[in-house]
Amino acid sequence: MKKHSDKKVIYAALFGNSAIAVMKFIVAGFSGSSAMLAEGFHSTADSVNQMMLLIGHQRANRPPDEKHPFGYGKEIYFWAFVVAVTIFFVGASLSIYEGVNKVFHPAPIKSLFFSLVVLGISVLFEAYPWWIAYSEAKRLKSKKGISGFLDMAVRSKNPTVMVVLFEDSAAMVGLFVAAAGISLAHMTQLPIFDAAASIIIGMMLLMLALFLARETKNLLIGESAGTKDRENIRGVICSVPEIKTCGQLLTMHMGPEDILVNMEIEFIDDLSTDQLEAVIDRMEINIKKAVPEVTKIFIEAQSLKKKPATFKASDKKCPNEN
Repeated sequence: MKKHSDKKVIYAALFGNSAIAVMKFIVAGFSGSSAMLAEGFHSTADSVNQMMLLIGHQRANRPPDEKHPFGYGKEIYFWAFVVAVTIFFVGASLSIYEGVNKVFHPAPIKSLFFSLVVLGISVLFEAYPWWIAYSEAKRLKSKKGISGFLDMAVRSKNPTVMVVLFEDSAAMVGLFVAAAGISLAHMTQLPIFDAAASIIIGMMLLMLALFLARETKNLLIGESAGTKDRENIRGVICSVPEIKTCGQLLTMHMGPEDILVNMEIEFIDDLSTDQLEAVIDRMEINIKKAVPEVTKIFIEAQSLKKKPATFKASDKKCPNEN
């Protein structure tokens, strides 16, 4: 996915969540609704998250230097992990706390009408960034040949769209939960429904935070390219007649569109230096055509006869691939 598409998703979500957060806090102030206050915390956390994702994009685009020769692409993974932590502490913790506090200190809902109006407007504001994120996620899913959106969240190496899509999806569900809790509390005069809605919203955000933290942690510590990408790289290597055997094929995402490839290769005998250079150049070009995200390729040309895990160029599978 292109960087401008990522930023488009973030800016749309930032605009919507910022406007919604202000409205929710205002209505929560004069309605006394814990669910509405929880939704305010939720939208605030989302707004902060979008700003952190923008920071991550800006810092990830810095060119390589002596201290970071492979670039700063993993910055986006770090800031995505911080987003997950923010959802946990700001969104989930405060929502659950407010709900529990309402259980022990119940108070009636003062304004059902304004609460529902704001929630209705919030649905409209949330729908626009959600649709943009959904469209980008659908395009990414089709590009990578991924079957479902949950599968995409696990297999995608680009956390931006994943974070915004799941945040906005949780926000949409949270709005309906808040509306149901506020309405039931007003009709029955039992504040416990409002408190329960706040707790449900908090638990939903907690699960989202834990899921995002797990996925971004894997990317942060170094995750390999996807199965399809590795198969494409392997296919290029196997198609080169000048390669006799190959040992480990190692890949790692240095950023959403920055894959590092390291391979151990034994070339056929009697290749001249010029021929060897031509083979390597051709193989690198073909690998980058097959997987455009590959930016760095390292080849260890050595004898692999003593290593048990090797494959011939004609083999279909590459053992010990990571």
